[in-house]
Amino acid sequence: MSRIQSIFTNTEKPILNIYFTAGFPTIDSTLTIMESLANAGVDIIEIGMPYSDPLADGPVIQESSSKAIANGMSIELLFSQLKSCRSNPVLAKTGIVLMGYMNPVLQYGFKRFCSDAAAVGVDGLILPDLPEYEFEKEYGAIIKEFGLDFIFLVTPETSAERVKKLDHLSTGFLYAVSSSATTGGDTSFGQVASYLQKLQSYELKNPVMVGFGIKDKESFDSVAAYAQGGIIGTAFIKELSKKEPLETIIPNFVKSVRP
Repeated sequence: MSRIQSIFTNTEKPILNIYFTAGFPTIDSTLTIMESLANAGVDIIEIGMPYSDPLADGPVIQESSSKAIANGMSIELLFSQLKSCRSNPVLAKTGIVLMGYMNPVLQYGFKRFCSDAAAVGVDGLILPDLPEYEFEKEYGAIIKEFGLDFIFLVTPETSAERVKKLDHLSTGFLYAVSSSATTGGDTSFGQVASYLQKLQSYELKNPVMVGFGIKDKESFDSVAAYAQGGIIGTAFIKELSKKEPLETIIPNFVKSVRP
């Protein structure tokens, strides 16, 4: 059982996954953010690898990605920063997922990327622009070789047949996007509820985590009623943009979502 799978098995409350962009707000803030999130009780930390053309991301995350690149963040630097994270007792049981796009990963070298990610304690990958047929044909075996979970995304427009296929290919969890728009947009939770009930009816093998549009306790609780938990990105990036110390901002934000 992977670390992510054990988190879902052993945690009774709804799972909280928080996303931030590596290299934002500063080049050196990665481990500070991770430690603060873990100390505040976040179950899974999703680290965005900045990319110049992040298609699925809204303006807030796009801007954080641009600033991170300007700050000098790269995959190599991120891995060097993550080397020590698992030796920190606070982060020993926290799930760590890398989210990004295929272009920089392929430039780095896909097998080298998976090997280095596993070596620094990464548990899983989210690569939204990796099609399932390429995953099956080439990349899935490499990901499995290094013991990494791989998480596919589904949207309300994804057919039942394809949802089941992506669930079959995923390990760790299935990422249910609550809107087919870019991240950070407002979402009607009435529509989300009916969508999540539909996913429940498919009897999927993976836990379902819901992303896009969650920003506070009300929206987190709304999705947690129909799924195993929620993923917060844009609202957290906005908090990181404030001029207050990260060690103050982060625990306050986490408590405001899941007291």
